[in-house]
Amino acid sequence: MKLVRHILFPFVLFLFFFKGHSQLLDSFKVILKSKSSLDLGIESRYSFIDNKLASMFGVRVGVSYKRKLKLGGGVSWLNSDIINSYNPSLETGTLVYTPKYLKLAYIALYADVVFYKTQRWQLSIPLQLGFGASWFQNTYKYDITRNKKYFLMLYEPGISTKFKIFKFFGLGVDIGYRFAMKNNSNVSDRFSSPTYAFNVLFWPDQLFFEVFPKSKITEKYGPAIW
Repeated sequence: MKLVRHILFPFVLFLFFFKGHSQLLDSFKVILKSKSSLDLGIESRYSFIDNKLASMFGVRVGVSYKRKLKLGGGVSWLNSDIINSYNPSLETGTLVYTPKYLKLAYIALYADVVFYKTQRWQLSIPLQLGFGASWFQNTYKYDITRNKKYFLMLYEPGISTKFKIFKFFGLGVDIGYRFAMKNNSNVSDRFSSPTYAFNVLFWPDQLFFEVFPKSKITEKYGPAIW
């Protein structure tokens, strides 16, 4: 029941902000029917694993509808040096510290819904559902073939704030939480953690529209917008 509340919370928050703005909800179907554009992103998010600051790196690709709804998928992986393992000695039976590198990699589906937007400010609810595995290995460089892996599913709701300095450039902050849904005792709660990210935002298409306002491409797909 607790997990259900965690999953439903972002949707309840979404509806709360839309309360009294039924015309925006009515336009949701219109947004899905509108022409879509390509959404590409490289992300770096921070969280805590075993009480250590850890970064997750990822790439994603999807579609964007009027910059109000984004849907797509990508790949993310642990990009920090997390070492923690003890093994029994074969001769004495005592515990011997043997360094092992913790690894995590997963494929994710994402959605990002904008619920508030002005000329410069934008608030949205990003949601991400990931399927992957974690494991320990002897070397830092990823080796996905030799080590026993443990399946896990990750659910990551959050809140995203973006501020546009120019039509083509801005800054953003993402705050969320990563829930690790485990299916065996080998996958601990170490992956459940608050997450945050500081983003530098750049829209090359908007820069092109701004620099070349009379271009045929701008006339067809532009102009640059806030």
